[in-house]
Amino acid sequence: MNHIDTTAVPRATRYLMLSAHDYRTPRRASIHFIADELAKRGEVRFFSLRYSRLSRMKGDIRLELDDRANRVERHNGVECYLWKTAVHPFNARQWYLRPLEDAMFWLYEKSPNPVLMQWIAEADVVVFESGIAPIFSGLVSRINPQARQIYRGSDSLDTINVASYVKRRFTKVSGRMDVIALLSPQLADEIPSRGNVYHVPQGFDASLEVHGDPSPYGAGLHVVSIGSMLFDPAFFEIASRAFPGITFHVIGSGAPRSPGYGENVRVYGEMKYVDTIRYIKHARFGIAPYRSEAVPPYLADSSMKLAQYDYFGVPAVCPHAVVGRYPSRFGYTPGDEPSIVAAVRSALAAPHVRQRKCLSWPEVVDRLLDPAAFPDTRIDAPAI
Repeated sequence: MNHIDTTAVPRATRYLMLSAHDYRTPRRASIHFIADELAKRGEVRFFSLRYSRLSRMKGDIRLELDDRANRVERHNGVECYLWKTAVHPFNARQWYLRPLEDAMFWLYEKSPNPVLMQWIAEADVVVFESGIAPIFSGLVSRINPQARQIYRGSDSLDTINVASYVKRRFTKVSGRMDVIALLSPQLADEIPSRGNVYHVPQGFDASLEVHGDPSPYGAGLHVVSIGSMLFDPAFFEIASRAFPGITFHVIGSGAPRSPGYGENVRVYGEMKYVDTIRYIKHARFGIAPYRSEAVPPYLADSSMKLAQYDYFGVPAVCPHAVVGRYPSRFGYTPGDEPSIVAAVRSALAAPHVRQRKCLSWPEVVDRLLDPAAFPDTRIDAPAI
């Protein structure tokens, strides 16, 4: 008689990611790489929040997905859903509009999308990205109290101008989340809880070197800026005219070409992440042109573009506030021509040497899922 093995096969772990990003966009943030790695370990669902007709007014990068909103789509093995509503809640920025603002967020929280509710019910682990996502922590606790809740703190809530409602909700739920994983130890000051707070730094894609060749540049000196966060066109108005022998490549800034740019500034639209790697690897130096000296210091650790420059040993020019402890970075004061000129000259003379310990994305995700197992995640531990 044949015996049938009735031992149950363990099902794959189900991960749900809540973010204002969408997994399918060409621009990639750290949350995308975390999703890539989790998809190797289980089933990943990526639910995109805070999108509506209002998004067109702000040029939301997800507009290219508009005709695919409100339906489940599988992309690179990850189930994706862009939740489009008639209007999404936003920070009204005026104290007298606070009651209306609170009402919008309350309604958004209390009227969850049916797909979101189903995915929460079926999740083993829910990852909340900093921003609006944590307002659904209470919903997770009610629908699926067994699910582990992990908060990925990429930014200060003040820096990204989240509404007061979101801050209050995060304060309420932070203590009962399983893990609060911060990109920089400097973000810990705004976290009301303590025992569940860890430092899990930026990761690096092992395939970076594969995508880094050949050089996209011709002869001469070439430097690059990637991304749109706090983008300051004035830097290039000053630097391009002070250094006519340098070609400045500005990629994905979200801003049109400024009339003040020199002819040696080349402006590109959105570019796939893998296509930007060659521009970074072969640049004489990289630029993080944040528009204010008052940029938050935690960006020294959390900025993806600065981290990518570090990975390739490319010197960086950035405001003094985000030089941090990195000797390959050269600071300037935004809008101040002498300091910009001095920073550029220093970067031109600097060697290309990697001076930062670089964790792979598998190592980052290991720490995200079980930070207590790694001594270097302690907030009081020496920074990586």
